[in-house]
Amino acid sequence: MSTPEHREGIETGEALRVFARALRYVWPFRGRFAAKTSLTFLSVLPSVLLPWPIKIVIDHVVQAIPIGDTPTPYPAFVQYFLDPLVGASTLEILLWVVGVQAVLIVLIGAFGTQGSEADRADGWMVQGWDSATRSENEANAGFSFAGGLLGLYDYRFTLRLTQAFNHYYRSKLFERIQSLPMTAFNDARIGDSIYRVMYDTPSITSMSYQVILTPLVAPASIGIRALVIWLAYDSVGLAWAGMAALPIVLLATLPFSRAIRRTAEESRTTGAKTTATVEEGVTHVLAVQSLGAQGREKRRFDRDSWRSFSAFRKLVLTLIAAWTVAALPLLALALWVFYRVTDSVIEGVYTPGDFALLFTYFFQISDGAIRLGSLWISIQGSAAGLHRVFFLMDAPSEDDAPGSAPLAPVREGIRIEDVSYHYPDGTPALSHVDLEARIGEVVALVGPAGAGKTTLAWTIPRYVTPDSGRVLADGVDTATVTLASLRAQVAFVFQEVSLFDATVAENIRVGNPDATDAQVERAARSARAHEFIRALPQGYDTPLGRAGGKLSVGQKQRLSIARALVREAPILILDEPTAALDPATERELVAALHEASRDRLVIIIAHRLSSIRAAHRIAFLEDGGIIEEGTHDELMANPAGAYRRFVELQVRGAA
Repeated sequence: MSTPEHREGIETGEALRVFARALRYVWPFRGRFAAKTSLTFLSVLPSVLLPWPIKIVIDHVVQAIPIGDTPTPYPAFVQYFLDPLVGASTLEILLWVVGVQAVLIVLIGAFGTQGSEADRADGWMVQGWDSATRSENEANAGFSFAGGLLGLYDYRFTLRLTQAFNHYYRSKLFERIQSLPMTAFNDARIGDSIYRVMYDTPSITSMSYQVILTPLVAPASIGIRALVIWLAYDSVGLAWAGMAALPIVLLATLPFSRAIRRTAEESRTTGAKTTATVEEGVTHVLAVQSLGAQGREKRRFDRDSWRSFSAFRKLVLTLIAAWTVAALPLLALALWVFYRVTDSVIEGVYTPGDFALLFTYFFQISDGAIRLGSLWISIQGSAAGLHRVFFLMDAPSEDDAPGSAPLAPVREGIRIEDVSYHYPDGTPALSHVDLEARIGEVVALVGPAGAGKTTLAWTIPRYVTPDSGRVLADGVDTATVTLASLRAQVAFVFQEVSLFDATVAENIRVGNPDATDAQVERAARSARAHEFIRALPQGYDTPLGRAGGKLSVGQKQRLSIARALVREAPILILDEPTAALDPATERELVAALHEASRDRLVIIIAHRLSSIRAAHRIAFLEDGGIIEEGTHDELMANPAGAYRRFVELQVRGAA
């Protein structure tokens, strides 16, 4: 995540690769997409019949032309239904047409020329003029080209498929995020990742539907209507005119594809920045209020929010420009067809009913051709969202090396041999560190800020991987074992406490979901948290709210220690575990940690003398290396020692 993302625009080849990769996610849903394709065929094909009742009404009811006397014969599939009406009165013909229309309305929700008389089954939420709210529609899209009973079933089926498809895709992304290294988000804004999960992933929906359905359904729709025109009028010239819309739209919009990808990417980037601003503002609302920075935050949000809307407007304007270029020749084509068909009606070659039918078929064929011709331009906006998702999916993850084996339960301890590590920017953090820590010990890592204490502790569960040197668990190089088996044996209490919006008991069970109530309470007692938990309104069943907002800092710290203890892992690492505790609670907790070390290795990162002086061994770090090691008394016996100077400064500061 700290790697800079490509911002110069998505090239055509890259867009093709992104689309091909996204379509692979369709495979688990191939049966349901095949069913959707079949339903789409069923919903489109009945529209072939829609113009014929109108022709019948115009020719045989309004103009009272007897059935069988029109210049052009009806095709067989229509004549079959008209044979019983030969010799019927205009009223009888009208009633027959009304009955047919009623059946069409019930079955497909449409009648007539599929203009204003047509219905479709779809549903969309209210949306704004930005990519985020429109992505919500893509994630919950249900649609059908028919109405009525068929459209209702098709809509419901599509809605469930869309939601299942999006859930599968964004779950994969969320799972991927969870597997990224802990350092992956050091330079990234959490709000940007949230935007990618929630608003970039729906890009797969419309793209997949269009790429799968349009090349199958549109040619079939065009072909059937062209066949009908050929059978009924012995000419396919009108069909060719309708199909001319394909190259017109393709050639007119193709030059805009790169601009659409670029503006869509800009819209999503600015939208993600707005989400990040909201996330930061809410997370740090107390700091904002305490510092009187509400005005600054409001201005920052106003700026980012307005930029997201402005970027989306650029995308809309680009699309309008592309379709305007295409619309002018399409309008000319429609006027030419109108002239030719009208001229034929005037000459008596066609009837007025033929005019309504042929013009409707022309627009239906043109619609299919336009869908095919605009397919490429229509999916360009999805390229940006898919690209952003795959960028995150392709970020380096913590994968096990080939041949990695599970780590057996640690019974002896950890040995760190000649370990060095540099931060991604090249800053040295550890330099040739050696340390041995055994089960049954409390080992304290001490030193000034930035000495490398936390980084050294992070090498044990492989939160960071040393550039050189080894970390051994019972003599086994941890680089050769599976990450899951290694971390299962390490309980880490971080300096920044993370609690979930759940009950106290559920927060303690995070690391061990199967822990019994007795185990939860025992861990809480050891962490000196039981008393304040029992005083909460619902005890262990008390909901904590977002980030444990109902607790003090010290209470949160004790809960996180209880959560680590309930795992019963052989290695327990605590980063500043007593920083927010009062002296009495600190003494009790330190005693409890010594008790826990009977069958564990306990590593404490601390500055406070009261937390570290009773440790079995103290390792003093400075500038990324261990410069002194021993018990408190041993290190204090060295009058020129760095640890002694550290302690004396702390004592003088306290005085």
